[in-house]
Amino acid sequence: MSQEKKIRVAELFAGVGGFRLGLEGYHDPARPEFEMPAAGPFETVWANQWEPPGTDSKQFAARCYEARFGEGSVVNEDIHEVLAQFKRGEREIPDVDMVVGGFPCQDYSVAKPLSMAGGIEGKKGVLWWDIYDFLRMKGPERQPRYVLLENVDRLLKSPASQRGRDFAIILSCLNELGYSVEWRVVNSAEYGYPQRRKRTYILARLTGEAWDLAGRISDGVMAEAFPIVRPEAGAISFVDIPDDPFVATQFFNKGGKISPFMGAGVMQDGRVATCKVVENYIGPRRTLGDVLVSESEVPSEYYIEPEKLGKWEYLKGSKSELRVNKKTGFEYRYSEGSMAFPDSTDKPSRTILTGEGGRGASRFKHVIKIADGRMRRLVPDELDQLQCFPRGWTNTGMSDGHRAFCMGNALVTGIPHEIGKALVKSLGE
Repeated sequence: MSQEKKIRVAELFAGVGGFRLGLEGYHDPARPEFEMPAAGPFETVWANQWEPPGTDSKQFAARCYEARFGEGSVVNEDIHEVLAQFKRGEREIPDVDMVVGGFPCQDYSVAKPLSMAGGIEGKKGVLWWDIYDFLRMKGPERQPRYVLLENVDRLLKSPASQRGRDFAIILSCLNELGYSVEWRVVNSAEYGYPQRRKRTYILARLTGEAWDLAGRISDGVMAEAFPIVRPEAGAISFVDIPDDPFVATQFFNKGGKISPFMGAGVMQDGRVATCKVVENYIGPRRTLGDVLVSESEVPSEYYIEPEKLGKWEYLKGSKSELRVNKKTGFEYRYSEGSMAFPDSTDKPSRTILTGEGGRGASRFKHVIKIADGRMRRLVPDELDQLQCFPRGWTNTGMSDGHRAFCMGNALVTGIPHEIGKALVKSLGE
């Protein structure tokens, strides 16, 4: 592929720009500390980020995005309304080659069948349907050729009442639009990153190439980006995806206790091959300790007062205790296992969550022990780096709590970077 030809990208649910940073890189002579390489000739030409209910105080991610990528670089409006305005001819959205985005794991069920005049209709507020509308809104001649999406790993087995149904609906929609699909559940720590963050990545493309489904698991773009041990032929399962997402809603794996979708897979023409995979990574491995800042840079409020350590120890510890539901008075036994306290700095960190900020004791916040024996929480610059953003990326005037929230919602930027490089390589071939 000629490096002169740009792959024009639309970034949906953009947050603070994780996909853009991973694919396009970052270069600003005024901020050399943020310098990051590009994965290839990607150029983000349109982006959307919106935090409901839309009060100005909620839009800190969009303000960070604009601070880093320039004024007007993101549309800070409800994507559903933006697409409705486009359909009415009230707004322009540029043609793009690729759509990227991380969207919530929700109930994707379809309200009515494809055969009805209005087409398929998903539940209101479910953001998958905005992605679907974006992909088809300009017709097949101007449809994006590539799609790269991120979601939680449980997407492959949701909902509990019909395992795998939601992912089958998404695959059915992509198949209906003519896409062939690869997916992988990637634990970033298994490929050298400093955080154990397991997420599902979905790469769809319009292609005239006929795939050997079983072989594509080992030889496709995802395997190029994140090498695996070649699975045995007998370990690969095959699944058929309904042509109609409504049929998937009603009948896919009905009564099944286990999802048919495993950690890697491909789909073409509604036929799926899927299997469990084992990483085959040889390279440097980073840890939580690698991203820690100097203690001289840590504000005093991040250190835990000795008299409050007991609360932290209780929340982090194992429990088996009687509790009472405050509304119903029902008594039940609550049990949970212990968590590491403090967190090990010589291993990759646990997954960071949106509630990482704030001084209050929490089971899920990270706590490290420093050389003098004191305990402290992680500062925002460390959270930025655990997601492989440049240190200080979210330091754009928002509060520390908002910085932590943004990183809890973000992705490890190295993952789309590697997928982007592998995609560009495949296009060249």
